[in-house]
Amino acid sequence: MAGGGSFSSDQTTLHMSTIGSNTLSRAGRARITSIQGKGIASSVLKFHDCATAGAAASGNLVATYHYGTEGLEVYVPGSGILFKEGIVFHLTGTSGSVTVTITGA
Repeated sequence: MAGGGSFSSDQTTLHMSTIGSNTLSRAGRARITSIQGKGIASSVLKFHDCATAGAAASGNLVATYHYGTEGLEVYVPGSGILFKEGIVFHLTGTSGSVTVTITGA
């Protein structure tokens, strides 16, 4: 940065591969600002707002995305999708993966 200043960012990415059960990908408060999914047939991606993978349930389901071979690209305007407790995801499909951009502590 010019003038000897520096900066830091609370933005990072999480890469997730296909799994058969819920996985905690981020503990604590965070916001999802973008999601990119590999194009695979019959994919379902679910995000839960909870602190542990075992706590994922319909009551804390925040978002569900269904997509196929076309892939998935979601850019969330504004401040993003807020998760207060943590981000738990569930991704189904064969050989799938998702990259999520988040901001937060």
